[in-house]
Amino acid sequence: MISSSECIIELRGVGKKYPPDIFALDGLNLKISKGEFVFLTGPSGSGKSTLLRMLYHAERPTAGAITIDGLDLSSLSTSQVPQLRRKVGVIFQDFKLLYNKTVFENVALALEVLGFKRDQLGRRVKQVIEGVGLGDKMMRKAVQLSGGEQQRVAIARAVVNRPPIILADEPTGNLDRKRTNEVMSLMNELNARGATIIFATHDEALFQDTHRRVLVLENGRLKRS
Repeated sequence: MISSSECIIELRGVGKKYPPDIFALDGLNLKISKGEFVFLTGPSGSGKSTLLRMLYHAERPTAGAITIDGLDLSSLSTSQVPQLRRKVGVIFQDFKLLYNKTVFENVALALEVLGFKRDQLGRRVKQVIEGVGLGDKMMRKAVQLSGGEQQRVAIARAVVNRPPIILADEPTGNLDRKRTNEVMSLMNELNARGATIIFATHDEALFQDTHRRVLVLENGRLKRS
């Protein structure tokens, strides 16, 4: 049982209904503790991406309540959204990079939108790019990188502002096993430094022999948590 003092993410009776009668999520109750690494799995259409989108406030639940590190998302004002985004880093399967921009520019943009000035962010951006093993490709355009390298840029962009929570939506779905292992090593390092991670994946090999909690979604409901 997770105590309230340890809980960083809590869902209480969360549902998401799309017209006319499609339930993407139905009555989810869930607590995730600070520093936990949780796998989220289930068949396509089970609600994994919908759940992650609600956790970073790209979608709103039609029922229930979500609390993220003390923020009640149901009463979140527009002015508070940047506060939430500072707490939550998101890694997308399709990377969502600006391919005509350099690696440095892609990662720096994540800080610029949070109000960092260009002269303030240089050192931190370089540090995180070097941390994902791309220090020698900092000024390369994203379009010139391999798929595994692009995913590492996406990870650097998600973590450059040092968020306490990282949401990863199928981040290894387009990668071969070698690149998948590289991404998992990076995620394990981030978790070891204290980040709370929710890692959505179809790849059972990633969690088959893990000691970590595995959340299984089916038809919008948690079958195992």
